Amino acid sequence: MIKENYETLKYEIKNRIITIWLNRPRVHNAFNITLLTDLVDILGAVDKDEDLRVVIFTGAGKSFSAGADLKWMSEIVDCSYDENLRDSEMIARVFYKIYTLSKPVIAAINGGTFGGGMGFVGASDIVVASDKALFSLSEVRIGVVPACISPYLIKKVGEGSLKELFISGIRFSPEKALEIKLINYVVPHDQLLEFANEKAEGLLLCGPYAIAKCKELFLKVGDMNLKEAYNYTVDLIARQRIAEEAQEGMKAFLEKRKPSWHPKEE
Repeated sequence: MIKENYETLKYEIKNRIITIWLNRPRVHNAFNITLLTDLVDILGAVDKDEDLRVVIFTGAGKSFSAGADLKWMSEIVDCSYDENLRDSEMIARVFYKIYTLSKPVIAAINGGTFGGGMGFVGASDIVVASDKALFSLSEVRIGVVPACISPYLIKKVGEGSLKELFISGIRFSPEKALEIKLINYVVPHDQLLEFANEKAEGLLLCGPYAIAKCKELFLKVGDMNLKEAYNYTVDLIARQRIAEEAQEGMKAFLEKRKPSWHPKEE
């Protein structure tokens, strides 16, 4: 069950869509252990909530996320390997939960997105950026690396342009991010959440179980050899066709009606 209040997040649920704001605007929504813990908690609750169908992440204030909090970084400087391992595992857990969430995740990037904040860009299913957004994989500028977020960014983009961004830490525009397919859309700043909600509402027309299985394909098939993928996908579609959701969807199509998961018209 989703908590009523979080220290570092705020959220709104409307039409089976949950919009979650990273809510530390005074520090540009930078990460600390509390924010990471809150994210793990709310993502776990959302995944179990059958009434929720789509997640939208955005940032409170002018930034999406500045990456690691300066105070947290000052504490990390004196941490042991084991202490750093625990902190790093929390970062990795957040983005693994986003990538493997059974619900589609839209990132609405409203401003500066640096360092670890880029994990939302890599792990989310659809990324919509404001024309005022700015991006940077800035870790190398302070002698660290974008390790925990790299699997999702590399899966999305490949080496190509991404390698330069990793090793230089340069800032780049939403137009550049769109060009290298790191994001899906660039929209005027004042239309960002409206556009993200339109995309979310479009996803409500699709079978929720089918969407979850589509996400599973991306998680599994890329690491299979051709024969493994052959066996897995044949079995998957055979099981899917006899599942309750697909039966309803196919019958609705043949009967020229809307399937049961469609939003009810008011």
